[in-house]
Order: sequence, then structure tokens, then C-alpha cells
Amino acid sequence: MTDFQPLEVFAPATTANLGPGFDCLGMALDLWNRLEVLPVEQGAEPASAVEVLGEGIEELASDSTNLTYRAMQFLYDEAGLEMPPLRLRCHNAIPLSRGMGSSAAAISGGLVAANALCGGPYSSSEILEMAATIEGHPDNVAAAVMGGLQLVVSDGPQLYTAPIPVPDDVQAVLFIPDTRIATADARAVLPSKVTVADAVFNMGRVALLVAGMALDRTEYMDVATQDKLHQPYRQPLFPAIKVIFSAARAAGALGVFLSGSGSTVLALTKGREMTVAYEMFEAARLTAVPGRLEITRPTPAGAHTKA
Repeated sequence: MTDFQPLEVFAPATTANLGPGFDCLGMALDLWNRLEVLPVEQGAEPASAVEVLGEGIEELASDSTNLTYRAMQFLYDEAGLEMPPLRLRCHNAIPLSRGMGSSAAAISGGLVAANALCGGPYSSSEILEMAATIEGHPDNVAAAVMGGLQLVVSDGPQLYTAPIPVPDDVQAVLFIPDTRIATADARAVLPSKVTVADAVFNMGRVALLVAGMALDRTEYMDVATQDKLHQPYRQPLFPAIKVIFSAARAAGALGVFLSGSGSTVLALTKGREMTVAYEMFEAARLTAVPGRLEITRPTPAGAHTKA
């Protein structure tokens, strides 16, 4: 296929772990990257290029090594097809290296775009398997591809996903620090072994979190978002998280956790969003952590082409 109509794809930000659900829970947020896929005339130079606008404008690759482009190429290779000459225009709203799934959005957007250009041969489950292969872990990409709150479990090469209902009036207040935390650095500080007590602590809270969401029992959220497997070990990378957590809870947040591997802190709310946001920002200011706020909500939609 060498000729196609311009295509627009939207891919959501995501938050992973939600406290205790390390590498098995991910939730899509109503904050979107927009990808334009544009045909290139035969013989035009350059044959393929990527234009980055917004987040990452000064640093993301503008050639075929760009992650979105590579995801598209991955699907074409899987399909045994040659990718046509094209240009990508990436309108990025998701901050980089802040635990908000910027790479998952890039990957899912590229795969959904390529699948659409190929005529849609792959299901969402197959696209998710490709995305997890590229990303290396499935939690963010499960939410980015499927939307909503997803429980995802790997059994060898097989991925099992289960959507978890989220109450309609739950919102997300995010404090997004200027400071970045690379996923590799955040994983490097984790221990290779944990105690049985800590494992049980987290297992119970994952179950309580799923039940609390599905049953709209948001009074469970404060306990259900607690964690002993990753956040305590990551705190030295971002010492202010304890203070920001405490401020969010005192202001009325349902629960609060490190979004993915950080540095973003996300508080779940039902009302009092502005109060929670103010107190989180003030706690960060008092601990000399500059950043910005975003108030959004979970979204049931995953990466998709423009209707």
C-alpha cells in the first residue's frame, strides 16, 4: 500500500500500579497525544520523517528511530507488508519520564495507526501483545490500548486482561514535578526479594482496590492504594512524596499514589479537587519541588482513530 488518506490517532496518558498493583494495574486518563499520519509523494525527500510538537519537541527523535515510527514499523513487519512512505506529526501533551505513560501512548498510537492503514487485520488483544513486547511490561500499554482501568497478567507470552469499572464521578488530581525519573532508574532501586508480609500486604490491597472500584466503595481507597513493594524504595529518588501524599489525604483525597514509577503524584477524588490540588502544590512548594497541576479523570477510551 503506497497511497492513503491522512489519518489522525489519539492515545491517552496512563497511570500504572495505582499504589499496590505493581506491573498489573493501569488506568487511562483523559489527557491525549494526537498523531497525524500523512502520505509522502513518491520520490519526495525525505521519504519518512517525524515532526514532534509539544512535549519532547527538543529531544524526541525526528527520524525512523522515533518510538511511534518504530511501533508502526513493528506492525507492518508482523503483517509481512512494506510500510508506505509517510510523515508523522506528533502533538504531544503527555510529559516525558513522569510516570504518565508517554512511551505507552507513543507505542499504542503508532500501532493503532499502522493497523488502520493496513485495513485493521489485528484485534485490540493482538495490538496489546505487540505493545507489551515493545514496551517490555504490560500495565501502561494495557490501559493505553484498551482504555479504562485494566488488570493485566502475563502467563508466559499470553496476556490476560480484565476491565475494572471505575465510578463515573472519580477524578484524578496530578502534581507533575519538573523533576524526571527514568523508568530504568526507578526499577533499579527495587529489591530482588520481598518479605511474605509485604507480599500479603500488597495482594490484599490490590483485591480491595479492585473491589472498591467495581462496587463504588470509595471509602476503601485510602487503604487500598497503600503499597510496600515499590514506593518505599523509590522515595529516595523523590523524597517529597511522603509530604505530598499526606497533604492530599488531609485535603480529602480518596487515595494517593506515585503514578507509575514517578515522579508524578496522583490523587483520586470525588469532589474537593481544587482543594486537594492546592494542598498538593503547596506541600511541593514547601519542600522546594517545582511542578504543575493537572485535574482530569479516568477515560474509558483507549488509543483510537478519529471518527
